[in-house]
Amino acid sequence: MSIQPIKWEDGCLKLIDQTKLPSKLEIIECRDYHSVADAIKTMKVRGAPAIGASAAFGMAIGAGEIKAKDRQKWFEELEKIAETLKQTRPTAVNLFWAINRMMETARSHKNLTTEEIVEALKKEAEKIAKEDIESNLAIGRFGNALVPQKARILTHCNAGALATVGYGTALGVIRAAHEAGKDIEVFADETRPFLQGARLTAWELLQDNIPVTLITDNMAGYVMSKGMVDLVIVGADRIAANGDTANKIGTYTLAVLAKENNIPFYIAAPVSTIDMSITTGDEIPIEERAHDEVTHIRDTVIAPEGVRVFNPAFDVTPHNLITAIITDKGVVRKPYEQTLKNLV
Repeated sequence: MSIQPIKWEDGCLKLIDQTKLPSKLEIIECRDYHSVADAIKTMKVRGAPAIGASAAFGMAIGAGEIKAKDRQKWFEELEKIAETLKQTRPTAVNLFWAINRMMETARSHKNLTTEEIVEALKKEAEKIAKEDIESNLAIGRFGNALVPQKARILTHCNAGALATVGYGTALGVIRAAHEAGKDIEVFADETRPFLQGARLTAWELLQDNIPVTLITDNMAGYVMSKGMVDLVIVGADRIAANGDTANKIGTYTLAVLAKENNIPFYIAAPVSTIDMSITTGDEIPIEERAHDEVTHIRDTVIAPEGVRVFNPAFDVTPHNLITAIITDKGVVRKPYEQTLKNLV
């Protein structure tokens, strides 16, 4: 994909505002860490790898803003910046992974001047971004081996270039299969309530001339039952040590439907999405978002005023429903407790 969702130029983080797609392609410029935090929280930038990379650049920008001369005070201010960025979205582990990596970089350079530490942080953020693209390409290569000729693939939410620094995880596998000439077709769930499938995935695939059919979320079972789907590939925001996986709300439903219809169900995610510190998916914090995401579509009200709303942004798919997890280090299968441990 030629469009760069994340671009670092002259100390400024430039992001595609994904809340405006597909009707408008608008670039926002983040010149302070607060604007980076806002972009993550308001989902102008979204997708676990993209959130992680953006937060890394936010740390670098924030470090450059610190005025404290005292070394201890300087590091205290950097910790506050890290905490602000961590508070933006609780579920995607890549966010915390990237911020912790940036803090480790700062501490490992503690004997340098603060100016030199800032430069080290910028280089580390650039390294994280570069690694993400390389990681996605590797996921695509490994995942392509699982995609048969003329496959009809169902995906949910957006795990493409827009959810990463480039290329994508689940869509990375789809792109790799398309580039290999496998004559694939894609069904994209609309992904209520934020419509990442309708607004982003469909847009991305059309940009790359990959055949895509948009369906509403509640059509997935029907198209599976009619033999119209050969495999399901989705991304992930956090994977527990036992393979339980948090992804966009509605993913668990797809996994149950895939099992009922004997369809392989694959997770595609970098190793940085695996959180070996938690045993099962029960320990994954699930973000709850604003009620108006459910009661409105953009500015249009679609529900009666005063209705109660429950809006979890993610659900957890149990490991027993997952056929395999496609990572940048290879494809792993059950028992995930062992295979994931060997991987990381």
